[in-house]
Amino acid sequence: MRNALLAAVVGAATLQPALADAPGSGATAAYEKDYLVFVIDHHFSALRITELAAGTDRTRDAAIQNPDEGTSPTPGYGATPAKATDERIRSLARQDNRVQREEITKAQRFLRDWYGIQHNPVLMPEGRQMIQLLENTPAGAQFDRTFLRTFSNHHFTILAPSVHCQVQNDLDHQGLRRYCENIVVTQKNQINDMREMLCMRFNECGFAPSGRRQEQD
Repeated sequence: MRNALLAAVVGAATLQPALADAPGSGATAAYEKDYLVFVIDHHFSALRITELAAGTDRTRDAAIQNPDEGTSPTPGYGATPAKATDERIRSLARQDNRVQREEITKAQRFLRDWYGIQHNPVLMPEGRQMIQLLENTPAGAQFDRTFLRTFSNHHFTILAPSVHCQVQNDLDHQGLRRYCENIVVTQKNQINDMREMLCMRFNECGFAPSGRRQEQD
């Protein structure tokens, strides 16, 4: 009787579906790991890009709304004055800086919990070029325009990999699928927000991001 009961329990356990947040396997696992590393490194360059627009503060002002507030500086960089003069751009930069930090942390946790991998962010060549372009752009209206075009291109480069993620990750890996879907929605909406700013402020209503580094005109 005991052996029959044990066999029944084992059989029932075998029929249980895979956990929703269980990691993928084989080629799927390799894809997921590569995607998460890409996201971490991609978002890392966005931190410096947004710091250049919003400026950096080490402590947050107590006021809920403070148009002169900056962001926390990226390790390895000193204090940075805000180069954007448009309050909407500085607000977008502060918001995105926070979002990118949280998404980096989440992707690092996925890698650690699912695959036992610890990945520290590194600057990719494309991100480094965009940062250099913005560092060399004078503050004011010229920076505002270059930032909107450059950051739209930066967002654009993560859209295709994140769309692919939605159909190439493990079928039972719902946590990663939601993560990819959220990136697509937020990045797409911010691109269109920045396109609208380009149209309203600079009368550049036909801009479409290409993912390439935006040269100064």
